[in-house]
Amino acid sequence: MKVIKFGGTSLGSPERMKKVAELVSKEEAIVVLSAISGTTNSLTEIAQLLYKNERNTAKQKITELQASYVIFIDNLLQEKAQQTKAIDLVSSHFSHIDSFTEDLFTVHEEKMILAQGELLSTALFQLHLEELGIQSCLLSALDFMRIDKDLEPDSFYIKHNLERELKQCESKLYITQGYICRNVFGEIDNLKRGGSDYSASLIGAAIQATEIEIWTDIDGMHNNDPRVVDKTFSIEQLSYNEAAELAYFGAKILHPASVYPAQLSEIPIWLKNTMEPTKLGTKIAKTVDDREFTAIAAKDGITAIKIKSGRMLLAYGFLRKIFDIFERYKTPIDVITTSEVAVSITIDDNSNLDAIQEELRYLGEVEVNKNLSIVCVVGNFSHDSMGAGNKIFESIKHIPIRMVSYGGSQHNVSIVIETEYKKEALVSLNNGLFNQN
Repeated sequence: MKVIKFGGTSLGSPERMKKVAELVSKEEAIVVLSAISGTTNSLTEIAQLLYKNERNTAKQKITELQASYVIFIDNLLQEKAQQTKAIDLVSSHFSHIDSFTEDLFTVHEEKMILAQGELLSTALFQLHLEELGIQSCLLSALDFMRIDKDLEPDSFYIKHNLERELKQCESKLYITQGYICRNVFGEIDNLKRGGSDYSASLIGAAIQATEIEIWTDIDGMHNNDPRVVDKTFSIEQLSYNEAAELAYFGAKILHPASVYPAQLSEIPIWLKNTMEPTKLGTKIAKTVDDREFTAIAAKDGITAIKIKSGRMLLAYGFLRKIFDIFERYKTPIDVITTSEVAVSITIDDNSNLDAIQEELRYLGEVEVNKNLSIVCVVGNFSHDSMGAGNKIFESIKHIPIRMVSYGGSQHNVSIVIETEYKKEALVSLNNGLFNQN
Protein backbone atom coordinates (compact mmCIF):
# COMPACT_ATOMS: atom_id res chain seq x y z
CA MET A 1 0.00 0.00 0.00
CA LYS A 2 1.18 3.53 -0.83
CA VAL A 3 0.98 6.70 1.20
CA ILE A 4 0.09 9.72 -0.95
CA LYS A 5 0.22 13.25 0.45
CA PHE A 6 -1.25 16.36 -1.17
CA GLY A 7 -0.34 19.85 -0.03
CA GLY A 8 -2.61 22.86 0.32
CA THR A 9 -1.92 24.22 -3.18
CA SER A 10 -2.95 20.86 -4.65
CA LEU A 11 -6.34 21.37 -2.96
CA GLY A 12 -6.47 25.14 -3.43
CA SER A 13 -9.58 25.22 -5.64
CA PRO A 14 -12.53 22.89 -6.30
CA GLU A 15 -11.02 22.07 -9.70
CA ARG A 16 -7.73 21.04 -8.08
CA MET A 17 -9.49 18.94 -5.44
CA LYS A 18 -11.37 17.18 -8.24
CA LYS A 19 -8.04 16.52 -9.97
CA VAL A 20 -6.67 14.96 -6.77
CA ALA A 21 -9.73 12.70 -6.62
CA GLU A 22 -8.96 11.54 -10.17
CA LEU A 23 -5.35 10.82 -9.26
CA VAL A 24 -6.21 8.61 -6.27
CA SER A 25 -9.44 7.00 -7.50
CA LYS A 26 -7.76 3.76 -8.61
CA GLU A 27 -5.06 3.65 -5.92
CA GLU A 28 -4.64 1.33 -2.95
CA ALA A 29 -3.36 3.96 -0.55
CA ILE A 30 -3.64 6.13 2.52
CA VAL A 31 -4.15 9.68 1.26
CA VAL A 32 -2.85 12.41 3.59
CA LEU A 33 -4.23 15.91 3.04
CA SER A 34 -3.12 19.34 4.20
CA ALA A 35 -5.57 22.17 4.76
CA ILE A 36 -6.87 23.97 1.67
CA SER A 37 -4.39 26.63 0.57
CA GLY A 38 -4.70 29.83 2.62
CA THR A 39 -6.75 28.26 5.42
CA THR A 40 -3.93 27.78 7.93
CA ASN A 41 -2.76 31.36 7.38
CA SER A 42 -6.30 32.62 7.99
CA LEU A 43 -6.71 30.49 11.11
CA THR A 44 -3.34 31.72 12.40
CA GLU A 45 -4.48 35.32 11.83
CA ILE A 46 -7.71 34.63 13.75
CA ALA A 47 -5.72 33.13 16.62
CA GLN A 48 -3.42 36.16 16.78
CA LEU A 49 -6.45 38.48 16.93
CA LEU A 50 -7.87 36.46 19.81
CA TYR A 51 -4.56 36.67 21.69
CA LYS A 52 -4.89 40.46 21.37
CA ASN A 53 -8.53 40.26 22.53
CA GLU A 54 -9.69 41.79 19.23
CA ARG A 55 -12.79 39.62 19.21
CA ASN A 56 -14.96 41.58 16.80
CA THR A 57 -12.26 41.58 14.13
CA ALA A 58 -11.69 37.87 14.74
CA LYS A 59 -15.42 37.18 14.30
CA GLN A 60 -15.36 39.08 11.02
CA LYS A 61 -12.41 36.98 9.77
CA ILE A 62 -14.20 33.79 10.83
CA THR A 63 -17.30 34.82 8.89
CA GLU A 64 -15.23 35.66 5.80
CA LEU A 65 -13.40 32.33 5.89
CA GLN A 66 -16.67 30.42 6.34
CA ALA A 67 -18.17 32.26 3.34
CA SER A 68 -15.20 31.21 1.19
CA TYR A 69 -15.88 27.58 2.11
CA VAL A 70 -19.55 27.89 1.12
CA ILE A 71 -18.44 29.09 -2.32
CA PHE A 72 -15.90 26.24 -2.48
CA ILE A 73 -18.63 23.69 -1.73
CA ASP A 74 -20.94 25.14 -4.37
CA ASN A 75 -18.26 24.52 -7.01
CA LEU A 76 -17.07 21.17 -5.67
CA LEU A 77 -20.29 19.22 -5.15
CA GLN A 78 -23.19 18.81 -7.58
CA GLU A 79 -25.78 16.83 -5.63
CA LYS A 80 -28.03 18.84 -3.34
CA ALA A 81 -27.85 16.24 -0.56
CA GLN A 82 -24.04 16.32 -0.57
CA GLN A 83 -24.03 20.10 -0.61
CA THR A 84 -26.35 20.17 2.41
CA LYS A 85 -24.08 17.73 4.27
CA ALA A 86 -21.06 19.87 3.45
CA ILE A 87 -22.73 23.15 4.49
CA ASP A 88 -23.81 21.58 7.81
CA LEU A 89 -20.28 20.24 8.33
CA VAL A 90 -18.65 23.61 7.65
CA SER A 91 -21.18 25.38 9.87
CA SER A 92 -20.35 23.00 12.73
CA HIS A 93 -16.60 23.57 12.39
CA PHE A 94 -16.93 27.34 12.23
CA SER A 95 -19.32 27.42 15.19
CA HIS A 96 -16.59 25.60 17.08
CA ILE A 97 -14.02 28.19 15.97
CA ASP A 98 -16.37 31.03 16.88
CA SER A 99 -16.82 29.61 20.39
CA PHE A 100 -13.21 30.54 21.16
CA THR A 101 -14.09 34.23 20.83
CA GLU A 102 -16.22 34.03 23.99
CA ASP A 103 -13.62 33.05 26.58
CA LEU A 104 -9.95 33.20 27.58
CA PHE A 105 -7.70 32.27 24.68
CA THR A 106 -4.58 30.12 25.22
CA VAL A 107 -2.05 28.11 23.22
CA HIS A 108 -4.24 25.02 23.66
CA GLU A 109 -7.19 26.78 22.02
CA GLU A 110 -4.94 28.01 19.22
CA LYS A 111 -3.92 24.45 18.35
CA MET A 112 -7.58 23.40 18.32
CA ILE A 113 -8.35 26.22 15.88
CA LEU A 114 -5.41 25.36 13.62
CA ALA A 115 -6.55 21.73 13.43
CA GLN A 116 -9.81 22.73 11.76
CA GLY A 117 -8.17 23.28 8.38
CA GLU A 118 -7.15 19.65 7.89
CA LEU A 119 -10.40 18.35 9.40
CA LEU A 120 -12.35 20.45 6.87
CA SER A 121 -10.29 19.53 3.80
CA THR A 122 -10.46 15.78 4.45
CA ALA A 123 -14.21 15.85 5.23
CA LEU A 124 -15.00 17.78 2.03
CA PHE A 125 -12.75 15.47 0.00
CA GLN A 126 -14.53 12.44 1.44
CA LEU A 127 -17.92 13.92 0.47
CA HIS A 128 -16.63 14.49 -3.06
CA LEU A 129 -15.44 10.87 -3.30
CA GLU A 130 -18.84 9.69 -2.08
CA GLU A 131 -20.53 11.75 -4.78
CA LEU A 132 -18.27 10.14 -7.39
CA GLY A 133 -19.08 6.67 -6.05
CA ILE A 134 -15.46 6.03 -5.00
CA GLN A 135 -15.38 3.83 -1.90
CA SER A 136 -13.07 5.18 0.81
CA CYS A 137 -12.71 5.46 4.58
CA LEU A 138 -12.12 8.72 6.41
CA LEU A 139 -9.73 8.21 9.33
CA SER A 140 -9.12 10.81 12.02
CA ALA A 141 -5.41 11.39 12.60
CA LEU A 142 -6.37 12.38 16.15
CA ASP A 143 -7.13 8.69 16.78
CA PHE A 144 -3.62 7.43 15.97
CA MET A 145 -1.09 10.26 15.54
CA ARG A 146 0.59 11.29 18.82
CA ILE A 147 3.70 13.07 20.06
CA ASP A 148 5.46 12.26 23.33
CA LYS A 149 6.57 14.46 26.22
CA ASP A 150 9.59 15.61 24.18
CA LEU A 151 7.26 16.61 21.31
CA GLU A 152 8.61 13.77 19.18
CA PRO A 153 6.34 11.31 17.34
CA ASP A 154 5.45 8.24 19.39
CA SER A 155 6.15 5.63 16.70
CA PHE A 156 4.93 2.65 18.75
CA TYR A 157 1.62 4.37 19.54
CA ILE A 158 1.17 5.50 15.92
CA LYS A 159 1.80 2.03 14.48
CA HIS A 160 -0.52 0.10 16.78
CA ASN A 161 -3.38 2.59 16.78
CA LEU A 162 -3.22 3.07 13.01
CA GLU A 163 -3.36 -0.71 12.53
CA ARG A 164 -6.49 -0.78 14.70
CA GLU A 165 -8.15 2.02 12.71
CA LEU A 166 -7.38 0.33 9.38
CA LYS A 167 -8.92 -2.96 10.55
CA GLN A 168 -12.09 -1.23 11.77
CA CYS A 169 -12.75 0.27 8.33
CA GLU A 170 -11.42 -2.02 5.61
CA SER A 171 -10.96 -0.35 2.25
CA LYS A 172 -8.47 0.09 -0.55
CA LEU A 173 -8.50 3.85 -0.11
CA TYR A 174 -8.19 5.76 3.17
CA ILE A 175 -8.27 9.52 3.72
CA THR A 176 -6.66 11.21 6.72
CA GLN A 177 -5.23 14.51 7.91
CA GLY A 178 -1.64 15.61 7.88
CA TYR A 179 -0.12 17.99 10.43
CA ILE A 180 -2.53 17.39 13.33
CA CYS A 181 -2.01 15.00 16.23
CA ARG A 182 -2.52 14.66 19.97
CA ASN A 183 0.09 15.26 22.63
CA VAL A 184 0.96 13.04 25.57
CA PHE A 185 -1.95 14.55 27.55
CA GLY A 186 -4.46 13.73 24.83
CA GLU A 187 -4.84 17.36 23.80
CA ILE A 188 -5.02 18.40 20.15
CA ASP A 189 -1.56 19.42 18.94
CA ASN A 190 0.38 19.52 15.67
CA LEU A 191 3.65 18.67 13.94
CA LYS A 192 4.32 22.36 13.14
CA ARG A 193 4.04 24.11 9.78
CA GLY A 194 4.71 21.82 6.85
CA GLY A 195 4.07 18.84 9.10
CA SER A 196 1.79 17.04 6.62
CA ASP A 197 4.90 15.69 4.88
CA TYR A 198 6.05 14.41 8.26
CA SER A 199 2.64 12.79 8.86
CA ALA A 200 2.89 10.99 5.53
CA SER A 201 6.36 9.67 6.30
CA LEU A 202 5.36 8.51 9.79
CA ILE A 203 2.29 6.76 8.39
CA GLY A 204 4.41 5.19 5.64
CA ALA A 205 6.86 3.82 8.19
CA ALA A 206 4.03 2.55 10.41
CA ILE A 207 2.43 0.48 7.63
CA GLN A 208 5.71 -0.32 5.81
CA ALA A 209 4.37 1.33 2.67
CA THR A 210 5.70 0.39 -0.75
CA GLU A 211 6.41 4.08 -1.38
CA ILE A 212 5.50 7.57 -0.20
CA GLU A 213 4.38 10.19 -2.71
CA ILE A 214 4.49 13.90 -1.85
CA TRP A 215 2.44 15.94 -4.34
CA THR A 216 2.92 19.71 -4.56
CA ASP A 217 2.84 22.42 -7.25
CA ILE A 218 6.40 21.86 -8.51
CA ASP A 219 7.87 18.93 -10.45
CA GLY A 220 10.21 17.52 -7.84
CA MET A 221 13.24 18.92 -6.03
CA HIS A 222 15.13 21.47 -8.13
CA ASN A 223 18.86 22.08 -8.16
CA ASN A 224 18.26 25.62 -6.87
CA ASP A 225 15.41 27.83 -5.67
CA PRO A 226 13.24 28.46 -8.77
CA ARG A 227 11.63 31.46 -7.05
CA VAL A 228 15.02 33.21 -6.99
CA VAL A 229 17.09 31.67 -9.79
CA ASP A 230 16.22 31.23 -13.47
CA LYS A 231 17.05 28.06 -15.40
CA THR A 232 16.80 25.58 -12.54
CA PHE A 233 16.05 21.93 -13.28
CA SER A 234 14.34 19.04 -11.53
CA ILE A 235 16.63 16.38 -10.01
CA GLU A 236 15.64 12.84 -10.99
CA GLN A 237 17.15 11.11 -7.95
CA LEU A 238 18.35 12.07 -4.48
CA SER A 239 19.76 10.02 -1.64
CA TYR A 240 18.00 10.24 1.72
CA ASN A 241 20.96 12.18 3.12
CA GLU A 242 20.99 14.68 0.27
CA ALA A 243 17.24 15.23 0.54
CA ALA A 244 17.44 15.71 4.31
CA GLU A 245 20.22 18.30 3.95
CA LEU A 246 18.32 20.23 1.28
CA ALA A 247 15.04 20.16 3.18
CA TYR A 248 16.63 21.30 6.42
CA PHE A 249 18.55 24.10 4.76
CA GLY A 250 15.68 25.69 2.94
CA ALA A 251 14.20 23.56 0.13
CA LYS A 252 10.50 24.28 0.79
CA ILE A 253 9.14 21.35 -1.19
CA LEU A 254 9.81 18.89 1.66
CA HIS A 255 9.50 19.08 5.44
CA PRO A 256 12.98 18.55 7.00
CA ALA A 257 11.88 15.81 9.40
CA SER A 258 9.98 13.79 6.80
CA VAL A 259 12.97 11.93 5.35
CA TYR A 260 14.11 10.11 8.48
CA PRO A 261 11.15 7.73 9.12
CA ALA A 262 11.20 6.64 5.46
CA GLN A 263 14.96 6.27 5.52
CA LEU A 264 14.85 3.94 8.54
CA SER A 265 12.50 1.62 6.66
CA GLU A 266 14.15 2.23 3.27
CA ILE A 267 10.84 3.37 1.76
CA PRO A 268 11.33 5.43 -1.41
CA ILE A 269 9.84 8.93 -1.47
CA TRP A 270 8.57 10.47 -4.70
CA LEU A 271 8.14 14.24 -5.10
CA LYS A 272 5.48 14.87 -7.77
CA ASN A 273 3.63 17.78 -9.38
CA THR A 274 -0.17 17.78 -9.09
CA MET A 275 -0.45 20.26 -11.96
CA GLU A 276 1.68 18.09 -14.27
CA PRO A 277 1.19 14.52 -13.01
CA THR A 278 2.88 12.88 -16.02
CA LYS A 279 6.25 14.45 -15.14
CA LEU A 280 8.68 12.05 -13.48
CA GLY A 281 9.47 14.21 -10.44
CA THR A 282 12.20 13.29 -7.95
CA LYS A 283 12.83 9.91 -6.35
CA ILE A 284 14.49 9.83 -2.93
CA ALA A 285 16.10 6.51 -2.09
CA LYS A 286 19.10 4.89 -0.41
CA THR A 287 21.65 5.35 -3.19
CA VAL A 288 21.94 7.43 -6.34
CA ASP A 289 24.40 7.93 -9.15
CA ASP A 290 27.68 9.49 -8.03
CA ARG A 291 28.00 13.22 -8.86
CA GLU A 292 29.98 16.15 -7.56
CA PHE A 293 27.21 18.74 -7.10
CA THR A 294 23.54 17.96 -6.59
CA ALA A 295 21.71 21.11 -5.51
CA ILE A 296 21.78 24.41 -3.63
CA ALA A 297 19.36 25.65 -0.97
CA ALA A 298 19.19 28.66 1.33
CA LYS A 299 17.74 29.21 4.78
CA ASP A 300 16.89 32.72 6.01
CA GLY A 301 16.29 34.11 9.48
CA ILE A 302 19.66 32.99 10.79
CA THR A 303 21.36 34.50 13.86
CA ALA A 304 25.08 34.00 14.52
CA ILE A 305 26.40 33.96 18.08
CA LYS A 306 30.14 34.19 18.76
CA ILE A 307 31.53 33.28 22.21
CA LYS A 308 35.09 34.53 22.67
CA SER A 309 37.14 33.41 25.65
CA GLY A 310 40.91 33.02 25.59
CA ARG A 311 40.76 31.85 29.20
CA MET A 312 38.13 29.14 28.83
CA LEU A 313 38.17 27.85 25.27
CA LEU A 314 40.79 25.14 25.74
CA ALA A 315 39.47 24.22 29.19
CA TYR A 316 37.94 20.80 29.61
CA GLY A 317 34.11 20.88 29.23
CA PHE A 318 33.89 24.37 27.69
CA LEU A 319 32.01 23.27 24.56
CA ARG A 320 29.73 21.07 26.65
CA LYS A 321 28.74 24.08 28.76
CA ILE A 322 27.82 25.99 25.60
CA PHE A 323 25.73 23.13 24.22
CA ASP A 324 24.03 22.61 27.58
CA ILE A 325 22.70 26.17 27.45
CA PHE A 326 21.14 25.64 24.02
CA GLU A 327 19.74 22.28 25.10
CA ARG A 328 18.04 23.79 28.15
CA TYR A 329 16.27 26.30 25.93
CA LYS A 330 15.46 23.64 23.29
CA THR A 331 17.18 25.71 20.61
CA PRO A 332 18.78 23.70 17.77
CA ILE A 333 22.17 24.73 16.37
CA ASP A 334 22.60 24.82 12.59
CA VAL A 335 26.29 25.55 12.01
CA ILE A 336 29.27 25.62 14.37
CA THR A 337 32.87 26.75 13.76
CA THR A 338 35.75 27.07 16.19
CA SER A 339 39.08 28.83 16.45
CA GLU A 340 41.67 28.91 19.25
CA VAL A 341 39.86 31.71 21.06
CA ALA A 342 36.25 31.65 19.87
CA VAL A 343 33.25 29.49 19.02
CA SER A 344 30.64 30.66 16.49
CA ILE A 345 27.17 29.12 16.35
CA THR A 346 24.10 29.81 14.22
CA ILE A 347 20.46 29.34 15.20
CA ASP A 348 17.15 29.96 13.42
CA ASP A 349 14.97 30.29 16.52
CA ASN A 350 15.38 33.55 18.45
CA SER A 351 12.54 33.00 20.92
CA ASN A 352 14.98 32.44 23.81
CA LEU A 353 17.88 34.49 22.43
CA ASP A 354 18.03 37.02 25.28
CA ALA A 355 18.16 34.33 27.96
CA ILE A 356 20.74 32.30 26.01
CA GLN A 357 22.88 35.38 25.51
CA GLU A 358 22.75 36.20 29.22
CA GLU A 359 23.95 32.72 30.22
CA LEU A 360 26.68 32.65 27.57
CA ARG A 361 28.18 35.85 29.03
CA TYR A 362 29.36 33.80 32.01
CA LEU A 363 31.55 31.84 29.60
CA GLY A 364 33.06 34.73 27.64
CA GLU A 365 32.47 37.77 25.47
CA VAL A 366 29.32 37.36 23.35
CA GLU A 367 28.64 38.90 19.94
CA VAL A 368 25.28 38.48 18.15
CA ASN A 369 24.59 39.13 14.45
CA LYS A 370 21.15 38.81 12.86
CA ASN A 371 19.72 38.97 9.31
CA LEU A 372 21.92 36.18 8.02
CA SER A 373 21.29 33.28 5.64
CA ILE A 374 22.82 29.84 5.31
CA VAL A 375 23.55 28.80 1.74
CA CYS A 376 23.88 25.04 1.56
CA VAL A 377 25.63 23.27 -1.33
CA VAL A 378 24.76 19.56 -1.44
CA GLY A 379 26.72 16.96 -3.36
CA ASN A 380 29.43 14.35 -3.00
CA PHE A 381 32.21 15.75 -0.84
CA SER A 382 33.89 12.56 0.33
CA HIS A 383 37.30 12.82 1.97
CA ASP A 384 39.14 11.74 -1.17
CA SER A 385 37.32 14.12 -3.54
CA MET A 386 39.28 17.10 -4.84
CA GLY A 387 38.45 20.52 -6.20
CA ALA A 388 34.85 20.85 -5.00
CA GLY A 389 35.65 23.48 -2.39
CA ASN A 390 37.61 25.51 -4.91
CA LYS A 391 34.70 25.55 -7.37
CA ILE A 392 32.26 26.64 -4.66
CA PHE A 393 34.35 29.47 -3.28
CA GLU A 394 35.54 30.61 -6.69
CA SER A 395 31.86 31.02 -7.67
CA ILE A 396 31.19 33.39 -4.76
CA LYS A 397 34.59 35.02 -4.35
CA HIS A 398 32.93 38.44 -4.67
CA ILE A 399 30.52 37.84 -1.75
CA PRO A 400 31.49 38.42 1.92
CA ILE A 401 31.39 35.19 3.93
CA ARG A 402 30.67 35.12 7.67
CA MET A 403 31.12 31.41 8.46
CA VAL A 404 31.85 28.13 6.66
CA SER A 405 31.14 24.52 7.67
CA TYR A 406 32.99 22.02 5.49
CA GLY A 407 33.76 18.42 6.39
CA GLY A 408 31.08 17.81 9.00
CA SER A 409 29.10 15.94 6.36
CA GLN A 410 30.09 14.26 3.10
CA HIS A 411 27.05 15.83 1.46
CA ASN A 412 26.96 19.43 2.64
CA VAL A 413 29.00 22.61 2.56
CA SER A 414 27.26 25.38 4.54
CA ILE A 415 28.16 29.03 4.04
CA VAL A 416 26.77 31.82 6.24
CA ILE A 417 26.32 35.19 4.54
CA GLU A 418 24.32 38.35 5.09
CA THR A 419 20.81 37.90 3.71
CA GLU A 420 21.17 40.86 1.35
CA TYR A 421 23.69 38.78 -0.65
CA LYS A 422 21.56 35.61 -0.78
CA LYS A 423 20.10 36.01 -4.27
CA GLU A 424 23.48 36.97 -5.71
CA ALA A 425 25.07 33.93 -4.04
CA LEU A 426 22.44 31.51 -5.36
CA VAL A 427 22.73 32.84 -8.90
CA SER A 428 26.54 32.83 -8.83
CA LEU A 429 26.67 29.27 -7.48
CA ASN A 430 24.15 28.14 -10.10
CA ASN A 431 26.35 29.59 -12.83
CA GLY A 432 29.58 28.29 -11.36
CA LEU A 433 28.49 24.76 -10.40
CA PHE A 434 25.85 23.91 -13.02
CA ASN A 435 27.01 26.10 -15.93
CA GLN A 436 23.61 27.78 -16.14
CA ASN A 437 24.83 30.94 -17.85
